[in-house]
Amino acid sequence: MKAVILAAGEGKRCRPLTLTRSKVMLPVANKPILEHIINALVKNDIKEIILVVGYKKERIMDYFEDGINFGVKIEYVEQKAQIGTAHAILQARNLIGNEEKFVVVNGDNIIGPDAIADLINGEEGDATLLTCKKDNVSGYGVIVAKGKNVIEIIEKPKTLISHLINTGIYLFKKDIFEMIERTAVSTTGEYAITDTLQMMIDEGIPVTTAITNAEWLDAAYSWNLLEANTIILGDFETDLSKAKIEDCVSIKGSVSVGRNTTIRAGSYIVGPVVIGDNCDIGPNVVILPSTSVGNNVSIASFSYIKNSILMNDTRVSTHSNISNSVVGSNVTTGPNFITEEGEELHIILGNELHEAEKLGTVIGDDTDIGGNVLVRAGKMVSSNCRISSGKTISEDVPTNALLK
Repeated sequence: MKAVILAAGEGKRCRPLTLTRSKVMLPVANKPILEHIINALVKNDIKEIILVVGYKKERIMDYFEDGINFGVKIEYVEQKAQIGTAHAILQARNLIGNEEKFVVVNGDNIIGPDAIADLINGEEGDATLLTCKKDNVSGYGVIVAKGKNVIEIIEKPKTLISHLINTGIYLFKKDIFEMIERTAVSTTGEYAITDTLQMMIDEGIPVTTAITNAEWLDAAYSWNLLEANTIILGDFETDLSKAKIEDCVSIKGSVSVGRNTTIRAGSYIVGPVVIGDNCDIGPNVVILPSTSVGNNVSIASFSYIKNSILMNDTRVSTHSNISNSVVGSNVTTGPNFITEEGEELHIILGNELHEAEKLGTVIGDDTDIGGNVLVRAGKMVSSNCRISSGKTISEDVPTNALLK
């Protein structure tokens, strides 16, 4: 069986991190979200993959190449205009070939192998939707079903209709392509696969659900990466065999450390934590649970990192305190850099108001921050910014900003 992974979108709700990469390439536990999806498919013996790419496609293709290093065969097809999920799936038609059925997965979700298995084992109709139950269904497509048969798909209802949501993971028979060609454009100007499925339901073609209790998370916003990071790190095991660990280092819980990484004296690490290759940690650094540190990262003495993601090539100076934050690649902070953490925050993205349960900050790539800088809870710093020492960041900082 083949799998089609939809990886063409930008992920605007994850800005500023997606200004320099597509959402599917955002790292969780030091691997792109897309790599976790491919691993879940491989564990279900699905090794022929069609990647539908578009935004920042070169970064995806350079990383995964033909897939051989990931145990799969990857073919690429480009969706030149991101005009909906149905349109994206249609781009894979020629590469599906004679396959009678295939799996479709969104490339920006955290998906466990058991979720894929539940979909395959639950197949009954001409189209099968993987669903899960959630208490809070706002922002999701809700499924109204009778038994296993889908009666209606309602996108983002304003009132509670059902606790069953659509995960965006499907098992289709190849006849789906003909149905997509008949799908009308939606009011948003897109061709949505949910509209195709509703048309099938209305015409009496069997569309069924498979329910999963397995791992699935839609990392819709940048701060959702922290929750995803916690989930993935929960499966890690301790591996210190490739690291250089000096005397008087305390390591507790599941901690994985990469090649050529040095953990210096006096440091205290409590897992789950993953630290990449070629890093320099300490001395006297504290790293607490649910933290991922990428490759080529340095964290100077007396710094404190908790429940955060530090991407590749980042340099954190002495006496810094970073909590509940996502720090992009090639970011440099001066000494005494502090991220204030807050709960139940209201964050404006574009012209919309969103809520984050807990967040420090999100910092885009290639940003330099001076010493003695405080970032207020929930305030974001975009890419390629320069912030002088002694600043308190009380408002979002736009791309290419210079704060003297």
